[in-house]
Amino acid sequence: MFKRLLLPVAFLALGSAATSKAAVYEKDSVAQKVRYVMVIHGGAGTILKSSMTPEKEAAYKAGLTKALQAGYAVLSKGGTSVDAVEAAVEVMEDNPLFNAGKGAVFTNEGRNEMDAAIMNGKTLQAGAVAGVTTIRNPITAARAVMDKSQHVMMVGPGAEKFAKQAGCEIVDPSYFYTEDRWKSLQKVKAADSTQMQLDHDSAVHKPATKLGIENKDHKFGTVGAVAVDKAGNLAAATSTGGMTNKKFGRIGDSPIIGAGTYANNATCAISCTGWGEFFIRLVVAKTVSDLMEYKGMSVEAASAEMIMKQVPQLGGDGGLIAIDKEGNIAMPFNTAGMYRGTVTADGKIEVAIYKN
Repeated sequence: MFKRLLLPVAFLALGSAATSKAAVYEKDSVAQKVRYVMVIHGGAGTILKSSMTPEKEAAYKAGLTKALQAGYAVLSKGGTSVDAVEAAVEVMEDNPLFNAGKGAVFTNEGRNEMDAAIMNGKTLQAGAVAGVTTIRNPITAARAVMDKSQHVMMVGPGAEKFAKQAGCEIVDPSYFYTEDRWKSLQKVKAADSTQMQLDHDSAVHKPATKLGIENKDHKFGTVGAVAVDKAGNLAAATSTGGMTNKKFGRIGDSPIIGAGTYANNATCAISCTGWGEFFIRLVVAKTVSDLMEYKGMSVEAASAEMIMKQVPQLGGDGGLIAIDKEGNIAMPFNTAGMYRGTVTADGKIEVAIYKN
C-alpha cells in the first residue's frame, strides 16, 4: 500500500540484505496511517476562540470526550458499530451544550422539535424520526424504527406513539426547556419574527437568494457519529433540534437518509452538519458514497469534493464526518470551526473545535 523508501547504494553496502530489508519495512510501518474506529461532531460554523470562554471550551471538549468514550466502550468489547454510534449520540443528546435532545432549540411556536437518523452499513437498514417532542433520546427512537418496524422514517405524534410502544423513554416536553435556548428564540423574534437562526448563531437569516437563503450560518447545531467495528461494519447516526424559530413542520437533512446520514460497507459512513436545505438538494451523504463507489475516490477526496466545492458553489456551508472500513477518516468543514473528535483502535482520543 505504501511505497518502499529508496535507500542509497552506499547504505545498502554496509549491511546484509536482510538488515536493509528490515530497515525499509520499519520505515514503512511508521508511515502507515493510524486506524480510527469512531469520529463524532457537534456542529460546525463560525466558532471562534476569541469568542469562547476557557470554561465553555473545556465544557465542549469534555462533552465530546465523554461521547467518544461511550462509543469506544462498545467497540473495544467487540460491540457493533450501530450500538457504538447510538451510544455516542445519546451522550450528546443528554448534554444541553449541543443542539440535540436536551439542548434542542425552540421553534417559532416555542416548541422543541427534534429529528434523528441511524443507518447500518452492513445491511443498509435505516431508521429515522422527525418532528418529535416527547422522546428523550430521538436517536433511540430512530434505532427502534430501524429494528422494530418495516419503515424507515416516522414523524410527529405517530413516531412518538411508536417510540413509546417500542420502550423508548418518553418525557414531558418541558424536559427540553433550557433558558439559553429560550432566550435565543426571543432574541430572534425581537429582531424579526420571520427570520431564523441556527444554534449559537450571531446572525439571523432571511429567505433571499436563488436557493432561498442569505447570510451564512455561524454555528450549525447538529450532532453525529460514524464508526467501524472489529468486524469491519460501518454505521452512522445524526441528531438535531433544527433551527431556532423554524416554522410549520420544517425538517432538515439530518433524518433524511442519503442527505445528512448514510452508511454502506462498500464505501463509508457519513454524518453531516450544515444548513439542511443545501445538503438535501445535493444529497450530500449519498453523493460522497457514490463518488467513492463509482469514481474510485478516497473517503477524504470524496468528502472534500462535496464540502469544499459543491456545497459552497451553491452558497451553503457546513461540514461532515466520514469513515471507511479500513479506518480512514475525513472531517472537512468550510466554516471557521467544527466541534469534532476521534478515537483510534488503541483508545486514543482527540477532540478539536477550531480550524487550526
